[in-house]
Amino acid sequence: MNSLFSPENLPPPPGIPIPATIAAASTTTPNPILIPKLEPFDEWLNTHTPQQQQQSQDPNSSNGSLDLDLKLFGDESPEDFSGDPNLLSDFNRLSQLFRTAFSNNNAVPDPITQGIQQLGNDAVSNPFAKPPQNETTVVPPPSFQNGTVSDPGMLLQQQQQYPNGAVSDPDSRAIVPVPEDGRSSSVAVTTPRQPRRCKELVRLMDVGGPEQRHFRDVVRRTRMLYDSLRVLATVEDEGRVDARRGRSDLRASAVMRNCGLWLNRDKRIVGAIPGVCIGDVFLYRMELCVVGLHGQPQAGIDYLPASMSSNGEPIATSVIVSGGYEDDVDEGDVIIYSGHGGQDKHSRQVFHQKLEGGNLAMERSMHYGIEVRVIRGVRYEGAASATGRLYVYDGLYRIHECWFDVGKSGFGVYKYKLCRIDGQAKMGTVVMKEALMLRKDPLSFKPMCCLSLDVSNRKENVAIRLFNDIDRNYDPLQYEYLVKTNFPQFVFHQSGRGTGCECVDGCVEGCFCAMKNGGDFPYNQSGILLRGKPLVFECGPFCHCPPHCRNRVTQKGLKNRLEVFRSRETGWGVRSLDLIQAGAFICEYTGVVLTRDQAQLLTMNGDSLIYPNRFTDRWAEWGDLSMIDSNYVRPSYPSIPPLDFAMDVSRMRNVACYMSHSSTPNVLVQFVLYDHNNLMFPHLMLFAMESIPPMRELSLDYGVADEWTGKLSIGN
Repeated sequence: MNSLFSPENLPPPPGIPIPATIAAASTTTPNPILIPKLEPFDEWLNTHTPQQQQQSQDPNSSNGSLDLDLKLFGDESPEDFSGDPNLLSDFNRLSQLFRTAFSNNNAVPDPITQGIQQLGNDAVSNPFAKPPQNETTVVPPPSFQNGTVSDPGMLLQQQQQYPNGAVSDPDSRAIVPVPEDGRSSSVAVTTPRQPRRCKELVRLMDVGGPEQRHFRDVVRRTRMLYDSLRVLATVEDEGRVDARRGRSDLRASAVMRNCGLWLNRDKRIVGAIPGVCIGDVFLYRMELCVVGLHGQPQAGIDYLPASMSSNGEPIATSVIVSGGYEDDVDEGDVIIYSGHGGQDKHSRQVFHQKLEGGNLAMERSMHYGIEVRVIRGVRYEGAASATGRLYVYDGLYRIHECWFDVGKSGFGVYKYKLCRIDGQAKMGTVVMKEALMLRKDPLSFKPMCCLSLDVSNRKENVAIRLFNDIDRNYDPLQYEYLVKTNFPQFVFHQSGRGTGCECVDGCVEGCFCAMKNGGDFPYNQSGILLRGKPLVFECGPFCHCPPHCRNRVTQKGLKNRLEVFRSRETGWGVRSLDLIQAGAFICEYTGVVLTRDQAQLLTMNGDSLIYPNRFTDRWAEWGDLSMIDSNYVRPSYPSIPPLDFAMDVSRMRNVACYMSHSSTPNVLVQFVLYDHNNLMFPHLMLFAMESIPPMRELSLDYGVADEWTGKLSIGN
């Protein structure tokens, strides 16, 4: 197959004029040291040697080169652990996975070989369900000459099994026959060499609705696994007595890479990444690498090197804009992006830049008209990372100009003018700025459409805004707001003294409430759910621990500023003005609890009930490690009997009742007990399944249809 980037089809690279003053100065200035543009310069770089930094910037280097403590769950020996033996087994297996990820500091782990050893061929070759059978077009990016496509009809049609993070190179494995020696013949799989990261540039086109939903679900589950590993890894750091803390984000990504679960590694995709939407928020840089949005752990320019390109020229695919460089100018739709190189270890410009590496890749992408993905690194109050920064995907840009100029430090800098391509969704950073304005002033945007500043009438910890810019419907104001679920009085009769812990200054390992949860606490110190369970026991009124105890999370009520809004697609919906981190508590789903007999009487006049036993078991997806651990067992303790009650939301309800239904939700239902001990009547607590950016609609999976009415049980 002939490549569109074959040398004979390409025009010579255009020369970029260099000012005479700079050219003259360059003859007396020492040659610059090419350092990848680091975006941003985070605290981790200040604590590692230059050799370790260089290894981390190499896309093919092992994360194991980072000097991290690998013991995930503290220094307890098995005989010191008191609790559920199955839980101990899970912890040991997970700890071993983290040790394996960092066991080789000198060689790059082979995701194929290690994946086969850990999981078996079937799990490694395709860890997720296959996409729909419709063919997807994989198009090599066209070469542009004078702004026109030189050969738009050249397409590469193939059935893309996507994603396939384990097999990254079709010729990286060989089937070698084993000679017969009187026994039956067999074959052996060998790996002749470490496969290169990628070989060719492709663009996915004609991705229909079913394929897009499939890719979105793959990205969602990949990110959920990454977040689950990262959150579980924080347990070790919390148990440390010294000041040394590990990098849970690096460790989680290393485990997934060793198991072949990084996405988009077999081919370098230009343009949009299937399954990644504009506005998606990533809490860590390594998460960008895991989904294939930006493949450099530290460098700001991600590009296909000349050594991997079919035409011998580098091509840029994505950039990170953080605003941390003096020559950068960010005006939203137009960006003046400065190149890399010529900087010292303190990120100061001390040499002239050269047209090589990422700088040359940006110029070549401009020459061929190839778009680049733009990810913005922004500071956000409450971000999980140590730097207080998160990353927002803002869509596709084209490089319109490239020139060599004198920077503010007096040295020559390459600059690139990036313009956003029209017809895309609103930039995620713009949406976040609008949400920030609404947090400061709820009437700053369309004040006439704000029907109420607080539908809870100050019953919640934070106000809940009611917004409708579609019609004159103000139905949510007609209901009485119910902060907590209203249980029948007999539910509390089984509660009594002597059922709580004796902890004085917060619960500690091995206390009564920890043992009720199977030997460990359900949350980390930040209140993030570690893994979904059939039931979670929180400390209650008979416990001696204070209100700030780590085992009192959901009972503290709402923390995020939510908004009930009118939607053309879902009727009424709910979104947050704040970023909601994966695993964080959102709110309780409240209503008036009815017994089965009471529910049957009420349905005679129309059904407006919620049936808790029909919510799907989405809690099992949060913390599911079956993709990396073949011995993983779904949590079964603490167990609860089948729930045989309904919740009436016809007169009293809360904000959760306006969440829409989705078969791929971003919110899960976790059953929790804290104010009574009746297992048949738990609270319905809602947690985030993924990091949810501001102004994105929250959704639940309400489950199967009602067998009597044939309708889905949705409160609105």
